[in-house]
Parts: sequence; structure tokens; C-alpha cells
Amino acid sequence: MSREKEIRQELIDGILREAGWSVENGNLITEFYFPRSSDLQIKEQQNAYPPSKAKRRFADYVMLDKDRQPIAVLEAKSDENDKSPLDGLEQVEEYADRIKDLTGKQPFIFLSNGNETYYWDREQYPPRRVSGIYQLEDMERILQLRLLAQPLHLIQINQAIVDRDYQQRAIRTIVDGIKQRKHKFLLVMATGTGKTRTVIALVDLLIRARRIRRVLFLADRRELVRQASMAFKE
Repeated sequence: MSREKEIRQELIDGILREAGWSVENGNLITEFYFPRSSDLQIKEQQNAYPPSKAKRRFADYVMLDKDRQPIAVLEAKSDENDKSPLDGLEQVEEYADRIKDLTGKQPFIFLSNGNETYYWDREQYPPRRVSGIYQLEDMERILQLRLLAQPLHLIQINQAIVDRDYQQRAIRTIVDGIKQRKHKFLLVMATGTGKTRTVIALVDLLIRARRIRRVLFLADRRELVRQASMAFKE
């Protein structure tokens, strides 16, 4: 048995099962082959190689939505020789393209070696490391946000929250970065210049643009958390 197959059986199958994906549940296909015709024929796939396996390409895992259509694809990689799951990026992108051609929908992408898992939504951000595989409800929520999202340049900054030029400039800079599919930002501002209010105004803008629903706000002291909580409520 290859090391990759061991990882799939010993680690990745369990990670998928924890998130609610399994062959038994009917929402997971392993060794998913791509038919030559445009007919996807999901129901005919029996998690086994067809006779002409040498002439076809296979995805390690394909996750299905409630209509039994592919919603995500996962590529497993061996952890031998310190390989990263991202080594399978080009391969899994090809699978995602095939699924999109067959279904007309862009699937979510996951890559994992059992120890590290990466998530990639090609319509939003570059691949990033995550703690595990998303559940179906998580994917449905992201899809809904995709449909409802408004263009960021149409949403005005709420000046009742921030009225200083440098605060608004900071928010516009982040908005421009989001439009360029950047995922991480760092603002450095002196004490008393309104860092918290700037963040609140940014959160307000993203919520009104229907880009986010929930936010995790962290601080390194309880007093700062209390102050921020009061500011958010205000």
C-alpha cells in the first residue's frame, strides 16, 4: 500500500467523517473519475475504478451537496520527504476545472496530507491553511454570501463611526486590497487615533456589502476587550 493511500485511510477519511462527509452518508465519492461525456452520472459511480481506469483521471475525494452534485474536491498528498499538500495544487485545479465544465459550478478546493489542510476558494482568495474540512452548512453559507455580495465600491463608509480622513483612507486601502483578492492586512496606528473605531467601520462596511456575517475580535488584555465590546455596541 502506498504512503498516500495509508494517509487517506488512517487520517483523511477520519477528518472528512468528523465534518459529516462519508461514503455511507451518500455525500462523498472516493476515486471520482471524470466521464468523457458531458453527463456527470454521479449515481453510477461506485467508489471504484471503472474498467478503463488507465485512460481516465481521478480525484481522490469529491463531496456532494444535497442534490448529489459536486460541491468540493479534496486532493490527498503524502507527507513523505516533507512534502506540502500544496504540491497538489496544479493537479486539483485541473479536477476543479473539469467539475466546473461538467456542472457549471465552481467547486471548493481542499488539499491535505492528514497533518496540514488547505482551503482554496478560487473566486475569492489564494489557498490558506485551515483547521479542518468545512461542513456542508459552511459551504452553503459561503455560497449564499457569494450570491448576495455587493460590489465594495458601492458601499459608503459610515462617517458617523469614523470621520477622520486617515481612518477612512485606511479602510479604503483595505477595500482595494480585498478587491485584489488579498486576505491579510496590518494597520499600524498610534494610541488614541481610533484603531477600534476604524475596525468597527470596516466591519460595518463589509456586513452591509454582505461579504461577512460574523467577526472574531481579539485583544491581548481583558480591559481592551471590554472597551472594544462597548464601542461595538455603541
